[in-house]
Amino acid sequence: MRILVLGAAGQLGRDLVPRLRECGHQVVAASRAEVDITRPEQVRRALAASNSERVINCAAYTKVDQAEREPELAYAINRDGAGVVARECAERDLPLCHISTDFVFTKAPSTAGRPWTEADEPQPAGVYATSKRAGELACAAAGGPLQLVRTAWLYGNQGPNFPLAIVRAAARGKPIRVVADQLGSPTWTGDLAPALERLVSTSAQGTFHLSGAGATSWYGFAQALLQELGMEAELTPVTTAEWAAPAPRPSYSVLANQAWQDLGQPPLPDWRVGLKNWLGAERGGAIAAAIAGGG
Repeated sequence: MRILVLGAAGQLGRDLVPRLRECGHQVVAASRAEVDITRPEQVRRALAASNSERVINCAAYTKVDQAEREPELAYAINRDGAGVVARECAERDLPLCHISTDFVFTKAPSTAGRPWTEADEPQPAGVYATSKRAGELACAAAGGPLQLVRTAWLYGNQGPNFPLAIVRAAARGKPIRVVADQLGSPTWTGDLAPALERLVSTSAQGTFHLSGAGATSWYGFAQALLQELGMEAELTPVTTAEWAAPAPRPSYSVLANQAWQDLGQPPLPDWRVGLKNWLGAERGGAIAAAIAGGG
């Protein structure tokens, strides 16, 4: 299959593109510098040049706190750019896989008692979350064949991401404060990429949650990471209120991958397994660089 990947230089794209090629797909990988999704003429040229049979849009504005200071840019990319891609695909009847986020459940109460399903109504708060939800709606409004994928707590071999930040901080030997009252599902790009390849190889349409199995807090994630690496650090749990980030975060954004499993697909590996596999794959690369950089 001929596939155009937008946002290919990002954290997910760097793992997704090689995976697609390994599976025999002909991939055109376009970074933001090569295709600005807010520019319809650039998207049209990319679609024509690639002669794609499917498009995967990984391009996004992901700086959650900075989005509060530059909402115009966040909306330009996450809402308007997503809409541009979706409309151009719809005009050509090209199937689109659009990547979104667990942050659309920012207002969801932590007492929900169950993971959020694809049927639950999103409740975004903050510029990043609301811009991503607006992008979801823009994609749906375009009317073309659509796979809307929400993932969560994504990390890979390219930063910035949470585990690499923790490793760098631990290598510096300074105290680390980590939020302990937000629950979610860490997802390694190395686990998400194969699932996305399987999904886009089907004709299924709709919303799909794809995240690591199980749940933990950011504090629990940091603990598990340092334990696996055998690193010692002064790790202190704090509340969301104590952390006082500019942008709101979901207190509970665990995603049920029900629609994915309804396709007969296995769940993604448990987040602990994903973490171990990431460490095994990156111990001599991103991890070593983070430790060296932290020192």
